[in-house]
Amino acid sequence: MPSTLSLIQRRAGQLGARFRQRTRFQISGLPLALAPSHFADVSKAIGRAALGARFLGCRYPVLGGAMTWVSEASLVAAISNAGGFGTLAAGALSPSDLDAEIERTYASTGAVFGVNLVTLNPEIDALLEVCLDRDVSHIVLGGGRPSAAQIARAKSGGAKVICFAASLQMGLRHLRNGADALIVEGHEAGGHVGPTSTLTLAQELSPLMDRVPVFVAGGIASGAAFRMFLALGAAGCQLGTVFACAQESRMHPNAKAAYLKASAHDAVLTPRLDPSLHIIPVRSLRNRAHDAFVALQKDVLAMVREGRISPSEAQHRIEGFWAGRLRRGVVDGDVEEGSLMAGQSVGLVDRSLPVSEIIESIIGN
Repeated sequence: MPSTLSLIQRRAGQLGARFRQRTRFQISGLPLALAPSHFADVSKAIGRAALGARFLGCRYPVLGGAMTWVSEASLVAAISNAGGFGTLAAGALSPSDLDAEIERTYASTGAVFGVNLVTLNPEIDALLEVCLDRDVSHIVLGGGRPSAAQIARAKSGGAKVICFAASLQMGLRHLRNGADALIVEGHEAGGHVGPTSTLTLAQELSPLMDRVPVFVAGGIASGAAFRMFLALGAAGCQLGTVFACAQESRMHPNAKAAYLKASAHDAVLTPRLDPSLHIIPVRSLRNRAHDAFVALQKDVLAMVREGRISPSEAQHRIEGFWAGRLRRGVVDGDVEEGSLMAGQSVGLVDRSLPVSEIIESIIGN
């Protein structure tokens, strides 16, 4: 089923042409086209957006989500050059590969960008050192719970640290450990996701929005949603799926075509067949790879029950399933056996646009 957020964005798009009265505000170079009835406190919403833009060091508080094999130098530079905040995905990169990718990005833009590091990566310390050596201004720590030591090391070189928070308690912990800002990502997002919706998470973490910049992610693909979350107190929004389909994205044409024809219903979560298997759900377009993942769970569960493998071995086999599947889908273009991780906002994206037009549609609408 499409999420509440997806339905709101689609309905807003249908009604948008009916609204002709607009009040145009501009603070710190950030224009927002708003109907007078959209916000009870417009100045607060724009103030939040200006806060987010200042923290990121860019014109618009629109972050590009870090998507493995997709968020590389050309797409990241395009987002930053258009006034947004591009984020390199280091999830599949070695330290030397990350160093080269950062160099490529610096060569393509003079604007600010960040690097997303997966804290569960065995090479996290070396990857972090690459970011510090390259004077990366913003480091995003995700894919686990970063330690206070990791946050402190990232900040020791002058970088600002952004952490993902899947609950208010997690957000408070990150702030105690020194995080400078937070991203809350709901289960409408693509890839590995938690159980809580974007709208619910944004409300849950609203008490922290007066303390630090909080950016909202998961299922966002319209100016209507962007303005809604500003009204709730967010400092900006992160978008992934819509940028994956951008003209500057290197995602394989086969994969782009699959995204562009998909509906929100097609972006489904992988099920967990047994509670004893601690599996983080993955949202992707349903294909043979998705079905094969379900079959794998059935096979390893049978082997555990028969005593042929241990629960830890079963966990290892299941977690290793996606290794290489994502590259197979978005780089090689195998849209059936590869993984096509996409958020529910995929149903709102029906054509490939330049990054600059995407950002303009979010900000100016």
